Amino acid sequence: MTKNTICLWYNHDAEEAARFYATVFPDSEVTSIIRAPGDYPDGREGDVLVVEFRVAGVACIGLNGGPIFKHNEAFSFQISTEDQEETDRYWNAIVGNGGQESECGWCKDKWGISWQITPRVLTDALAVGGAEAKRAFDTMMTMKKIDVATIEAARRG
Repeated sequence: MTKNTICLWYNHDAEEAARFYATVFPDSEVTSIIRAPGDYPDGREGDVLVVEFRVAGVACIGLNGGPIFKHNEAFSFQISTEDQEETDRYWNAIVGNGGQESECGWCKDKWGISWQITPRVLTDALAVGGAEAKRAFDTMMTMKKIDVATIEAARRG
């Protein structure tokens, strides 16, 4: 286990989520399944308690803690993409697997985890500053999934 690990709370479906992420994102895998050594408030001995996994190289733990805590947008994974094809692939995998679209490149998976699918052209435009950044930002504000060609056009003016 790595020294710093993100812990995500799930309602008994951490293994399903981790296995899904491993099929979608490169450098992702389920590394360990830990079963409960005894009964606990929302589970029984032998149930999957903790799933250790990586998402795009980031170490995570999925804790099957039950329905008490819900995910919200205060936490999200930001996935940087190189082009429209990669943006579409990740967006469509998340939204098409029971997730939902949001604004400005954000979406949620079916477990309630928020994702920012962010083409590099957008972050590069914002980093430039000035009028170019403003045009790209204003254009992004009208989108759900980010359209690379439209951001590139906005950068050019």
